[in-house]
Amino acid sequence: MKLPIDVLLVDDEKDFVEMLSLRLTEEGHHVRIAFSGQEALAALAEETANTDVVVLDIRMPGMDGIDALKEIKSRFPIVEVILLTGHGAIDTAVEGLKCGAFDYLLKPADFPDLLAKLEAARKRKYEHEERIRLGEAKCLERRSGGLFMD
Repeated sequence: MKLPIDVLLVDDEKDFVEMLSLRLTEEGHHVRIAFSGQEALAALAEETANTDVVVLDIRMPGMDGIDALKEIKSRFPIVEVILLTGHGAIDTAVEGLKCGAFDYLLKPADFPDLLAKLEAARKRKYEHEERIRLGEAKCLERRSGGLFMD
């Protein structure tokens, strides 16, 4: 059984976002949409704990994808980001990887590739969360002087 992935799709191309949202929903994933970097940040602020992966277009008017990525990683460092880029913007995608993006896909993205990257990104997010939980448990154990050990 596949666990649903909580995805935030961010692209200024409304038809593209709506179609991709439909396909991901049909696959059993939970999808929210935003049409700009600012909308994405607002959506994350509302439901950060429920977002596993952001699929983020690099080229958008106003706040572009790289600026949005930097802000997402600054405010919500555990949320993974997959960038969408056109063929002429590979250099920008590489810059995004240096800024903390999990990976990138060329538009139009191959749907099975997107699904595989979403799954890998969610796995990485869960691994980060587990390391944080273990670290917090060790801190509590140390502070308690081992009172809670078996």
